[in-house]
Amino acid sequence: MTEQQTAQRLLAMDQVLILTHRRPDGDTIGCAAALCHALRQKGKTAWVLPNEDAHGLFDPYFAGVLAPVDFVPQAVVAVDVAALGMLPASAKVYQEAIDLTIDHHGSQEGFARETCVDPACAACGELLFRIFQAMEVTLTPSIALLLYMAIATDTGCFVYSNTTPDTHRIAADLMAVGFDTQWVNKRHFRTKSYKRLQIESRLVRELELAQQGTLVFAYVTLDLIDDLSATEEDLEDIASFIGQLEGVVNAVTIRQLAPQECKISLRTDGKSLNASDVCAHYGGGGHPAAAGCTICGTPHQARDQMLAAIEQVQAHG
Repeated sequence: MTEQQTAQRLLAMDQVLILTHRRPDGDTIGCAAALCHALRQKGKTAWVLPNEDAHGLFDPYFAGVLAPVDFVPQAVVAVDVAALGMLPASAKVYQEAIDLTIDHHGSQEGFARETCVDPACAACGELLFRIFQAMEVTLTPSIALLLYMAIATDTGCFVYSNTTPDTHRIAADLMAVGFDTQWVNKRHFRTKSYKRLQIESRLVRELELAQQGTLVFAYVTLDLIDDLSATEEDLEDIASFIGQLEGVVNAVTIRQLAPQECKISLRTDGKSLNASDVCAHYGGGGHPAAAGCTICGTPHQARDQMLAAIEQVQAHG
């Protein structure tokens, strides 16, 4: 669907439930809350399904939008969700009833009845901004803040390779509405707990380099999580950290979820190595510069499998 068609589809809905993805980030949460406020502005009843994976960093954005337990939707919309496997457990009951998904992942599976996807967008928040224009939504400070947070977090505060001139233009339009940009940026990019610094220190001590120092593997093991009593909030966006090492082009963060299960986050330059193509080897996906998957095995077994996949994609690149 085009943005205009999506706008008309949303305006025709009522009693809307909005879904986010598991282990939610700023893009899915910002888009969900912003869409909820926009639909309400248009006279619709809308709620965001509570996400059991969300942690305290995002609490302010959920104010007044979380669905009551007795809410029965007439329409279900997913934002920033590329695959059914990305839904949290609480949303699985709706996986066969999703009317519309709005997304920016090139690996979008098309699981909803209707789909609006634009992989050229740095964040789903960019696409939603344009849909709001087509809906003639008035950008209030609350909506602008949510969309800005969605875009800023998915671009690493506008430093990732997915950032485009359009990204900056949309961010500027949002900032012009008037909200506390400094609060958002400090909250997400300039504040770290002492525990987070301990985690980063340990990742540096235990990292492994490959391919002449251009590829790095970092391990967030169960032992690390237990030793430091690390929470989800402490680990927010940890995948972006290790790629800051000088000389590194491609970075793999291996998060151990169980003794024989690892969540993989791959960050690349998006040009010399397509992250989505690598993660597709293990049923994952995402963007050319950022993708993820899950691998069964220990962290070092996951490392070996990811290295093999990376080398295979490079050989056919």
